[in-house]
Amino acid sequence: MAGGPSTPELAIAVGRAGGLGFLAAGYKSTPAVAAEIAAVRAATAAPFGVNLFVPGPPAAHADLVAAYGGRLEAEARRQGARLGQPRQDDDEWEAKLDLVTRERVAVVSFTFGCPTHETITRLHEGDIAVWVTVTNVREAAQARDARADALVVQGSEAGGHRGGFNDAEGGGTGLIALLRLVARSVELPLVATGGIADGAAVAAVLCAGASAAQVGTALMLAPEAGTPTAQRALLPEPIPTRLTRAFTGRLARGMVNRFMVEHDRAAPSGYPAIHHLTGPLRAAARARGDADAFNLWAGEAHELAQPQPAEAIVRRLGADARRVAAEVATRLQRP
Repeated sequence: MAGGPSTPELAIAVGRAGGLGFLAAGYKSTPAVAAEIAAVRAATAAPFGVNLFVPGPPAAHADLVAAYGGRLEAEARRQGARLGQPRQDDDEWEAKLDLVTRERVAVVSFTFGCPTHETITRLHEGDIAVWVTVTNVREAAQARDARADALVVQGSEAGGHRGGFNDAEGGGTGLIALLRLVARSVELPLVATGGIADGAAVAAVLCAGASAAQVGTALMLAPEAGTPTAQRALLPEPIPTRLTRAFTGRLARGMVNRFMVEHDRAAPSGYPAIHHLTGPLRAAARARGDADAFNLWAGEAHELAQPQPAEAIVRRLGADARRVAAEVATRLQRP
């Protein structure tokens, strides 16, 4: 949940409930990530993870990015902001790898690609578990061959960015079907993610072959989450979600708003250049509380999110999953 919702307080609360909390390192400076790791360690002895973005090649020609920027000039003026400078960067990849290796966090998960065998070996030498986000069977096999310890299997229902290796491949497959396909092909622990917002969904993915469930949107109304106020007000509403490149140049699922409707078709595949281009505009809209002009990342089941402390949410998900699993087991025993 990079970009705001992920906080040390959220990771700490999840750990208190017996879950594995994560810090999102994406978009942050390496010193900022180091400070968050220190904050979690100061508050709890529970293990936690850090998520990193794998850098990729430029995805859009500079002329396409410039044309999109021209289209957004009026939008920026509307928000009282200037557009950012589009650029290609690696999100401080090497510095963040050095940090998590030095800090020996329990788990490092990767999104947007598969780290090299050498990178994974380096983390293993520090007793760090490596999880790789995959969106199809081919990616799962590549991550297995690189010696990943577990796969985060992301269904098409998931909120936020598609975590697959190739942004051109579209929305992907629903979570239950994807779990079954990956489980048949790759013998690794699977962490299911995408549209999981209550205990019944947790039980469902465990039945479908997952070893664990990863939730994001389900925690966005927790007081520990850094979710923007304007988005908090909308999460319980029956607003549809859609995949778009309009905000960052990379496919991501969010609640449909005006910006998405007006600019999606014109947005090129151009992450992170588009992300940097629209960043100041989105920040201004968040500050103004204009939910029609910044990204409202959310999974398809966002209406199920509850405004409770994160520890209570995680405990409720576990208790409800156990109850549902027991009820299903009873039904299956009937002739």
